[in-house]
Amino acid sequence: MSLIRQSPFLGLLAITSVCLLAVGCVVGPNFKKPAAPQAPDYTPTPATATTATPNVSAGEAQAFAKGRDIPGDWWSVFHSKPLDDLIERALKANPDLKSAQAALQVARENTLAQRGYYYPTVTAGFSAARGRTSSEVSPATFSGALAYSFFTPEVSVSYTPDVFGLNKRTVESLKAQEEQARYALAATHITISSNIAGAAILEASLRGQIAATRELISAATKMLEILRSQYAKGYASQLDVAAQEAQVAQVAATMPPLLKQLAQNRDLLAALSGAYPNQEMAERFELASFELPRELPVSLPSKLVEQRPDVLQAEENLHAAAALIGVAHANRLPSFNLTADAGSMTVIFSHLFSKGGFWDTAAGITKPIYDAGTLRHREQAAIAAYTQAQEQYQSTVLTAFQNVADTLHAVQQDAEGLKAAAAATTAAAVTLDLTQKQLDSGYTNYLALLTAEQAYQQAVINQVQAQSNRYTDTAALYQALGGGWWNRPDLPKN
Repeated sequence: MSLIRQSPFLGLLAITSVCLLAVGCVVGPNFKKPAAPQAPDYTPTPATATTATPNVSAGEAQAFAKGRDIPGDWWSVFHSKPLDDLIERALKANPDLKSAQAALQVARENTLAQRGYYYPTVTAGFSAARGRTSSEVSPATFSGALAYSFFTPEVSVSYTPDVFGLNKRTVESLKAQEEQARYALAATHITISSNIAGAAILEASLRGQIAATRELISAATKMLEILRSQYAKGYASQLDVAAQEAQVAQVAATMPPLLKQLAQNRDLLAALSGAYPNQEMAERFELASFELPRELPVSLPSKLVEQRPDVLQAEENLHAAAALIGVAHANRLPSFNLTADAGSMTVIFSHLFSKGGFWDTAAGITKPIYDAGTLRHREQAAIAAYTQAQEQYQSTVLTAFQNVADTLHAVQQDAEGLKAAAAATTAAAVTLDLTQKQLDSGYTNYLALLTAEQAYQQAVINQVQAQSNRYTDTAALYQALGGGWWNRPDLPKN
């Protein structure tokens, strides 16, 4: 509009803004990224390669590759296509992951919205009115007409210079919250994939334990039948029969909890993959379908704080707390406001932009004088919140290092546990074989064979649990090291 272009208020507004910004400064502390912990390793003595248990599934030795990067699809190291399919399906359908994605979008839009306060706000308005003046008073228009129309187009500009960095610190805080949301999305991604891997391994373990338990129940039941027959013939006492009945009942009592756990575990896998429990999954997991990776990556301690989403979230929480100190301090300082209006007033619509123009500019300053210490205490609260965030960050880092150390110990001890369990299974198998040969030669009875078979099946259950421990803690190590989310193309990096 020509009237606005001819008005000097925009130039005055710009000059005043530049002057205010030139003398301005950003209050509050500038955030400094915490230094990486000075820890050379996760454990007092460096983790060494695990022991091997030859000719046993999951008995391979595992070496630790220090400084090796972690793949984004870390679960593929188990070479289980059903596991790969289930996790990839879950990463597309899981509602928790979609919720985390939406939360990131909310945080991003809030940051962009706050950035808008760096710029002037321009609003336009137009009003039209129709009126009539009484003949007993002077007419309202130059024409002398008693009835008239009144048109008022107007443009208003308002600008608050960020003299002391109030808006800059607010944007900085919101940006840190956006980063927290991004790392929360990565954490959700890792949690879903690791929970599915753990549940799949547990299912495989449960199926192995259920199969061995069925064999135990069968052996115990056969033994009971023999004892009852011997009792009827007078070769066994009622006490022997009662003791075996108790044994059968005890072994049988272990089956329902296993079946319940298997069913509930399947429900969990369905929910994690975004399906309802009544929808039968095609994937079934057996221990034999997994392969144990021979080499495990171990990130350098200095890199762990850059990989763990929980540590990065704590860091951004610290960043946001630092920015809020500046926000609280800036609120105690003067604030400036510049406004300008331009428009026209006319009773003839065709004269809107040619006659009757007006404009005005104004500048204001506001400074808190007395508020009973409210703003001062809010600044002190922000400083205390920063101290709290510092301690929370340190606690998160310590927990992260503990997680890695725990899993390293577990991986090594799992190998020893499997070796012992396999030795027990081998010994029980030898005992069972010798007892069978003695029975065939007439040197022992069937009860001894069933006892040996029962001991063997119990050893098999223990070995199944030891095998699943190796897979479970291997997955836990990948999770503890950050899960390789930074190598996933479907996760935002910035």
